[in-house]
Amino acid sequence: MERKLEREQVFCLVFEQALRQDGADEILKDAAEIRDFIATDYIENTFTGVCSRLAEIDAAITPHLTRWTLDRISKPALALLRLAVYEILYNEDIPAGVAANEAVELAKKYCDEKDVAFINGVLGAVIRQNGCK
Repeated sequence: MERKLEREQVFCLVFEQALRQDGADEILKDAAEIRDFIATDYIENTFTGVCSRLAEIDAAITPHLTRWTLDRISKPALALLRLAVYEILYNEDIPAGVAANEAVELAKKYCDEKDVAFINGVLGAVIRQNGCK
């Protein structure tokens, strides 16, 4: 499966987790049963990584939310931020700029224009703060 498609699948899982508040294993199991979902190593590792580091990821996002809080961000935008920040901070195989760009491209598909700019700005700030390339 192409990485863009895998990333989109992870986004859907992270979005679902934000709505359901269930554990990663339960969401993966349900996705496989209900949607004929087949998890690749990237999908499983990235999704479980996001879930296991959710507090750290949210802590990396929060300082860059000028006049916003996590609970005010739309669920799709929050899911994209969480996925991209996970890739930026914890996946050395993916350049930070690629992770940010892919999140912005998914935002163009699943979010409104304001969310796209917001996601781009927050991810740029996270990249700068962490000295990522």
